[in-house]
Formats: sequence, C-alpha cells, structure tokens
Amino acid sequence: MTATIALVDDDRNILTSVSIALQTEGFLTRVYSDGESALKALIENPPDLAVLDIKMPKMDGLELLRRLREKRPIPVIFLTSKDDELDEALGLAMGADDYISKPFSQRLLIARIRAILRRTEASLPSIEGQPQEAAQPLVRGRLAMDPARHRVTWDGTNVTLTVTEFLILETLAQRPGIVKTRNQLMDAAYQDDIYVDDRTIDSHIKRVRRKFRQVDSDFDAIETLYGAGYRFSDE
Repeated sequence: MTATIALVDDDRNILTSVSIALQTEGFLTRVYSDGESALKALIENPPDLAVLDIKMPKMDGLELLRRLREKRPIPVIFLTSKDDELDEALGLAMGADDYISKPFSQRLLIARIRAILRRTEASLPSIEGQPQEAAQPLVRGRLAMDPARHRVTWDGTNVTLTVTEFLILETLAQRPGIVKTRNQLMDAAYQDDIYVDDRTIDSHIKRVRRKFRQVDSDFDAIETLYGAGYRFSDE
C-alpha cells in the first residue's frame, strides 16, 4: 500500500512543489492551507505522516499538533522558520517526530519522511511487497513494549509514544543498566545520516518521562548519567 502524506502550510508554493516532489517519489498527498481545515480531515482520515508548518493563520502548527495528539498518534514533521529554536523545542516537547528549518531541501524532507515511515512499518513505494519480520515484544519489569503493534504499557496502562520516542526507549530497555550515549540514541532513532543535536535527544527523553509520569507519578526508570548519557533501570 502506498503511503499518504498530509501537507499543511499556508504557503501555496510550498504545498504545490512538495506535493509534486512526493508524488514523483510514489507517495499519495493531501494538502491543506491552514490548521483549522486540516484538523478534522486528519482526525477522520489520518494519513501515514503529516508535515506541518508551525506559523499559520487561524490555527498554528503547534495547536494543530496538540489537538491531533489527543486523537491520533500520527507521525509529524514540523517545518520551522530559520532560528526559531523556541518553536522547535516546543514542537518536540509536544510530540513532533522531527523538524526541518526553512528554506529546506526537498531531498532532505523526503529522506526524513522515508526514515520515519520505515520506523512505523508503513508500506513505502520503494519496498512495497517485501515481507517484514515482526519484532518480538520486550518486557522489562513493569514496562512492556510491542514493536509490531507500536504499543507500550507501564503496569498494564497504555502509554502513547511517537515513533522516535518508542525507538529511544526500546534502545534503552533492550539492555537495562547499560549506559547509552546520546550518539547511540541518535543512531537508533534517526537513520539515513540525519543529524540532530544533543538538545533534540534530551527533549525526547524529557517528553518520554513526562508521559510515563502521567500514569505513574513515581516513574524513575530512565536515569541520566551526566556527561555520559542515559540508562534504563528495571528494578
């Protein structure tokens, strides 16, 4: 099945050019010029991934993401203006899987879309028809992770994670007690030579902790080793 990408941006030139580029790569696209018109459509008929501009009239990308996260765990890439570090940090804190600063390379955007879709086991045009081996469930103490279903529970209670969050937590939980550096977590969560800085990984870790503390206020299984990285404790 061909993946569907939703594009939400008030710049019609971007909508047109990116849509054409994605269709050339074999994707289906749906375009929306503002957050309000996109919200209902994305909830009722969710795409495989959404690319959202942050600064839009009526409803900006941050508010659109917040409302989407209440209903659907759709992978999201943010488009941000150059040097909008605050917007980038807010987007990651709210659950975006990645961000790209404008002006951007369409080739880079497509590479990041493919990387995220592979991690969600979506059917990309380039690999359509190839069998996929299901990953085995992982249980570490009170944590249970099922990669095939993208399901995470803590003491039996569901915890909704984005694809990137899931991969970071899975990497830590695979070897409890072993410290993982930020570079190792970057390699696990971001493929295809995509560069992210330390702040991005730290933002993901903070968000994962916050989500688990919503179901268990005493959650402390992800430990910070200052100057070294992070580790998971199943004790």
